[in-house]
Amino acid sequence: MREIDVAIVGAGPTGLFAAYYAGFRGLSVALIDALPEPGGQVTAMYPEKAIFDVAGFPVIKGRDLVANLVEQAAPFNPEYILGARAEELSYVDDRPVLSLGGGDKLLCGAVIITGGLGSFSPRPLPAADVFEGGGLVYFVPRLAELEGHDVLIVGGGDSAFDWALALEPLAKSVTLVHRREKFRAHASTVARVQQLPVRIVVNAEVTKVHGGDRITAADITVKAGGTETVPVDTVVAALGFTADLGPLAEWGLDLDKRHILVDSTMATNRPRVYAAGDIAEYPGKVRLIATGFGEAATAVNNAAVAIDPSAHLFPGHSSDAG
Repeated sequence: MREIDVAIVGAGPTGLFAAYYAGFRGLSVALIDALPEPGGQVTAMYPEKAIFDVAGFPVIKGRDLVANLVEQAAPFNPEYILGARAEELSYVDDRPVLSLGGGDKLLCGAVIITGGLGSFSPRPLPAADVFEGGGLVYFVPRLAELEGHDVLIVGGGDSAFDWALALEPLAKSVTLVHRREKFRAHASTVARVQQLPVRIVVNAEVTKVHGGDRITAADITVKAGGTETVPVDTVVAALGFTADLGPLAEWGLDLDKRHILVDSTMATNRPRVYAAGDIAEYPGKVRLIATGFGEAATAVNNAAVAIDPSAHLFPGHSSDAG
């Protein structure tokens, strides 16, 4: 069982800022996330979307915000435990113990839950599920990896059209398939994509995907009748995500539906366990990235005092520390 000062469950923007702030306070940090990349919902669902309400940035893309947060925390060397879930919470004396899906255990000074929507997993595309790791993706961590690809995007929401906008300049071709005629995506985004050389096929489904180790082609079947086989290197299944608290629901936390109840210090009802960001709930809660940043600092500072009662709640200003 390894020891860590602060275990942060969720590596989205709030968790990444909490990692910076814990490092600033001289605490060792482990960031745990079920996704293979840091950034949480931002990386998975809208990395190319412009964000306008983060203080100090008139506009910033989701991907750039995540990259900046990772860079901000980097001097303090947080440990990233990605592709793993925090399964169980127990205690040794008064210290939390996190049991991870891979069998590791962390003895923690404190735990901060920043899991956003909780544990979320992509809705499957049955015709292509055997090609995970061989051309089927649910989000695109690095656009450049699909340069020159024939890309097939499945879905009709904001994510699908965002990917179409982002990939069209790089890909050899982009085809978007949606099972309905109407789209859930914002009308202005749909209009922008319709002005590009992106093929949009509506009232249709991907019924079969061909290939060996990797995808080479896909069958698109139109509801009115007829199936067409198109060359494909990568399928982006932008069908949305299902979210639930997963193992967190069994940790004995006071809950309000899918949210964790906290007090003004961001403390939960379990000793030395805090929550911040979208997953936290209290009267007057506003779910914004900007709000999560403030909650992260509040949680870390109060956790620092719980770990070391002689520590000051307010650590001073970062500009004074250098």
